Amino acid sequence: MRRPYWFLLLLIPVVELYGFLWVSERIGAGKTILLIIFTSIIGLAMLQFEGRKVVADAKLQMNKGQMPGSKMLDGLCVFLGGSMLVLPGFITDIIGFSLIFPLTRPIYRKLLFKWVEKKMKNGSITFRRF
Repeated sequence: MRRPYWFLLLLIPVVELYGFLWVSERIGAGKTILLIIFTSIIGLAMLQFEGRKVVADAKLQMNKGQMPGSKMLDGLCVFLGGSMLVLPGFITDIIGFSLIFPLTRPIYRKLLFKWVEKKMKNGSITFRRF
């Protein structure tokens, strides 16, 4: 069951290294490093903006007496996307931007919702009231 995780832990750095080499052959090593730094800065700024927006929307829903379920999943997507943007690499940047970008985030939100729903049905995730 845990084998795919080890495989991903080994595969992702290899793919990222190949991406670095491929891009640096085309535009040069210096420009590749600057591109990685630039995408990280843009990604972190986008993370900050979208994160504040998600928190404000969640507060608004709570003030109306509604559960901010979808906003919580949006927050998780923004957090995961921001974490991926901090990692150096082009593949992680593409996935991170798609997690943060508001037009593609509903795809991930739907997948997360189905995953949480499945985990709740089989008893892996339980909620307790205090």
